[in-house]
Amino acid sequence: MSGGKAEVRPICLPQGRRVLAVSDIHGNLPLLKGVLDKAGFCEKDVLIILGDILERNAGSLDTLRYVMELSRQYTLYTLLGNCDNIILAFVDQLYDFGNDFYQKKWLGRLGEKSALVRMAHLAGVPIETPDDYPAARKAIGEAFRPELDFLRALPHIYVNEDYLFVHGGVPREDALEELDAYECMKNDHFLEQGSSFRRWVVVGHTPVTLYREDIASASPILLYDRHIASIDGGCTLKLDGQLNALILPPEPGGAFSWVSYDGYPEKRALDGQEGSTNSLNIRWGRSRLEVLEEGPELSRCRHLETGRELDVLTEFLRWDKDGVWCEDSTDYRLPVKAGDPLTVIRQVSQGALCKKDGVTGWYFGRLV
Repeated sequence: MSGGKAEVRPICLPQGRRVLAVSDIHGNLPLLKGVLDKAGFCEKDVLIILGDILERNAGSLDTLRYVMELSRQYTLYTLLGNCDNIILAFVDQLYDFGNDFYQKKWLGRLGEKSALVRMAHLAGVPIETPDDYPAARKAIGEAFRPELDFLRALPHIYVNEDYLFVHGGVPREDALEELDAYECMKNDHFLEQGSSFRRWVVVGHTPVTLYREDIASASPILLYDRHIASIDGGCTLKLDGQLNALILPPEPGGAFSWVSYDGYPEKRALDGQEGSTNSLNIRWGRSRLEVLEEGPELSRCRHLETGRELDVLTEFLRWDKDGVWCEDSTDYRLPVKAGDPLTVIRQVSQGALCKKDGVTGWYFGRLV
């Protein structure tokens, strides 16, 4: 179900079985397999996928089919995310795909990273202009009937006495069937809306790195006073993103745990370094820069919003009609002890952009 009011279904979580929740896979099948393997996922477990299986990755269709196979072999509950809904919205003509947003972003800029474009090409039809859409809808509908039927069967909310699972967020816990389906799927910056709940509300959609101004942490945010768990680790969307698997406590009211996987090589620090204070986390939508000195590896820049100067990876710089912006960047120095494991995102002559316990920052010591 992809439009109108929210589809709400009860969820049964039997005692004695481990429950894992993941969200926002965005077509990254290696990270999905990696985090399930790291978590030791098995047939006794319950897996909840909070949506956004698809889009922004050429592996979207393979990932969807893998999830469909998991649903046949394991106890799996899957929700519809706003990116999954793009497919249904196109085929079922729920949105105007003739407008600039969809033509330029989903069908243009994403190219084969769009599941919709990939499906059209595999079905042997173009999907470049509105004149192509009627034939593309028909061809996709015929070629991918099992995949579309799987997506159409997904609800927007799962709920029981203790938990509410939703992709984007909800404004309340009662009268859930009266909520707008799309607003449950696409609820940007949910944590900043101030809501608190009796149940634990487990959400994805907004990468958790967007919530902090100082440090880029991709680990789940657990707000015990508000009963909210936000778990989108920025998989696929962020270069330093990860896929988180939240593990629910054995008994309601207990402590959550999680595992994560980012696929980057792990190295070990030979030297210690002190962590920095007063660091800056440049995030999507707040990333305009002035380039002061461009270098082959790092460029000295001024962040226009804060006026702060910092070094940004030159490969992260982007130019458009409004000037310069960058991929998510930070000047944070990780606190590191000799022997600590670090995953290495980028290594340059001056140091390495690494992750430690889900936090991205710079390390300037030796690595093995």
